[in-house]
Amino acid sequence: MELRKNIDKVLAYFLVTIMGIMVLNVLWQVFSRFLLGSPSSFTDELARYLMIWIGILGAAYVSGKNLHVAIDVLPKRFSERTQKKLQLVVHWLVILFSLGALVIGGSRLVYITHVLDQHSPALQVPLSVVYLVIPISGILIIYYKISDLLND
Repeated sequence: MELRKNIDKVLAYFLVTIMGIMVLNVLWQVFSRFLLGSPSSFTDELARYLMIWIGILGAAYVSGKNLHVAIDVLPKRFSERTQKKLQLVVHWLVILFSLGALVIGGSRLVYITHVLDQHSPALQVPLSVVYLVIPISGILIIYYKISDLLND
């Protein structure tokens, strides 16, 4: 449980840092466009990539905190025993999706963009680095859900 708290703390600080960088980036974009009259060439692309990282890592964070959106009208009508079984099925479905789509699919995407040596137009950042957040997030979600299964 201590490891989970440490991962939560590091992930939260990382997300706050990314958000802070994104705010400064957008402020610089507005300043350079309207006050200097010459918009910065990299800020739009950087904001886009930071938003991707916030969204995907944020999904892992809320998954770990069990704060994700859930439709709970039907499960609340079941008995407590059936609710636990349903929760077990949901945890396993999330694990399987995270493994297949995020970890395996995301790793293949990272590999392909690395092999093709694709870079972003303005920042010249390897796109494999941008897409690396997908398998990382998948691994975090799997860790959180396995931890939930073991603690239930």
